[in-house]
Amino acid sequence: MAKEDSGIQAAVGGAADAAEAASNSSWLDAVARSGFAVMALLHIVIGAIAIALVLGAPGQAEPTGAIEQLAANPWGPAVMWAACIACGGLSLWQLSEATLRGRHLPRRERLGKLISSGFLAIAYGSVGLSFAGFALGQRGDSGDSTRDFSTALVQSPFGIPAMVGLGLTIIGIGVYFIVKGCGRKFKEELHHFEGTHRGKLISVLGVTGHVAKGLALLLTGLLFVIAAATNNPSSSTGLDGSLKALRDHPFGPYLLLAIGAGFIAYGVFALVRARFGRM
Repeated sequence: MAKEDSGIQAAVGGAADAAEAASNSSWLDAVARSGFAVMALLHIVIGAIAIALVLGAPGQAEPTGAIEQLAANPWGPAVMWAACIACGGLSLWQLSEATLRGRHLPRRERLGKLISSGFLAIAYGSVGLSFAGFALGQRGDSGDSTRDFSTALVQSPFGIPAMVGLGLTIIGIGVYFIVKGCGRKFKEELHHFEGTHRGKLISVLGVTGHVAKGLALLLTGLLFVIAAATNNPSSSTGLDGSLKALRDHPFGPYLLLAIGAGFIAYGVFALVRARFGRM
């Protein structure tokens, strides 16, 4: 029996090693880098939309709105499918980070990698599905989708605690981005440029971009918590709604401008990540 168990473990370990070797292939790295570039472009477009909102222009300052902008060109369907493949590859790469390569880490670090990379794999995969939806002609308003999701969640068993938990999770992710930016922990993802003008510029972009994205996530998570506390799921409108809500406050437009500029900075940083990042 012990020999059979050891044989099964050896077979599983060998299969995992083979899968890890496949995940380290140059083609997957290339597709994942293109996925980082797509995400960079989305952040730049979202930042531009957020700034335009201050000037009274229409638009949705979130991934769906950015994808809609990218789809509005003669090569829209081809761009959508290419971006879908890129995001799918990036999702697969993050999944391999969470499972195959993460299994070599100490237990605590392995759990952290499973949570962080696993969440990113889901996030990038969902963006890839959004690109596929646009390529197939399926359009929708993200604010309406978020409100529908919130309404269904509230009406389900344990709906209010679940919505509070979701809001707090998003707030926690926002705090993570702020801490990562202020602590310059993003430098671990890049080849070193210390002591150069390029390194200083990358550091400024990284700090500004991570903090801005963190603030936007804090606002989004806060709307979920408020919706749960007031039992009003219609007030939960996602990233776009949280940014548009800033326009109604005295200093909101200035904060919206800062967040928009920060998203653009994060997008430029992500382009650097796509080119010079550690894979």
